[in-house]
Amino acid sequence: MRTENQSSVSEFLLLGLPIRPEQRSMVFTLFLGMYLTTVLGNLLIILLIRLDSRLHTPMYFFLSHLALTDISFSSVTVPKMLVNMQTSHKSIPFAGCISQMYFFIFFTDLDSFLITSMAYDRYVAICHPLHYTTIMREELCTLLVAVSWILSCASSLSHTLLLSRLSFCAANTIPHFFCDLAALLKLACSDIFLNELVMFTVGVVVITLPFVCILVSYGYIGTTILRVPSTKGIHKALSTCGSHLSVVCLYYGAIFGQYLFPTFSNFLDKDIIVAIMYTVVTPMLNPFIYSLRNRDMKAALGKLFSRATFFSQ
Repeated sequence: MRTENQSSVSEFLLLGLPIRPEQRSMVFTLFLGMYLTTVLGNLLIILLIRLDSRLHTPMYFFLSHLALTDISFSSVTVPKMLVNMQTSHKSIPFAGCISQMYFFIFFTDLDSFLITSMAYDRYVAICHPLHYTTIMREELCTLLVAVSWILSCASSLSHTLLLSRLSFCAANTIPHFFCDLAALLKLACSDIFLNELVMFTVGVVVITLPFVCILVSYGYIGTTILRVPSTKGIHKALSTCGSHLSVVCLYYGAIFGQYLFPTFSNFLDKDIIVAIMYTVVTPMLNPFIYSLRNRDMKAALGKLFSRATFFSQ
């Protein structure tokens, strides 16, 4: 038996967003502005955390990695989408499509693990404040990030290797603005049962289990908050977790259903809207959520602007 990939497809055609020609310029400007905001906003967060010693804490250590992941996450799909809007050449090479899918899954999973690590950090900070510095040591934070990278790499690599075994015959049109795994599986002309089984199993591991861990963490946090007699303590705890909760709602609210239950995703417009939410909107909003709702970030931003004003005089 011949086990090599018998694909006769050398490239795929990305249909992109379902927009009318007269709307193309407006939509292009909108998404370009959102992408630039995502990149600059998250770079600013990384810069603030690096420059301000007050932000050298476990929470901001995880946040800096989340900001870097959001930049990479958007850069995997949005630039290609913008180029396709402005040109009639909407094709992407077979190898480029597989690479895009790999990095898309990698950064999606990495986002999930980093958000879960941040939830654990908030749990320790509120439920065990006296032991926070001894529990959240630098070694543990580094280990959590390293494990997140390793698991994300293993997840995306498993999907990529299984996809490379499939055969793609004549059909090469992807009704999406990036090489989505579910869309690619629909184009395969060989058996995809193993791919779907792994997609569901890995989805449970990298999406559902972290989400359950986050729910458990906030269950303990909620119990601890209710035991605090003062409203000042409750307000402080809520302000500490408010930014992270907002990110959790944005991320998991958009991603659930599309990859855990691919057979129910039969509505094209719904899939594209959901994909835009977690590839464009969520990475763009994260810097605003953590900057506008966080006193330390505001102070670091003010300090940076004051320093820039001083040197410009």
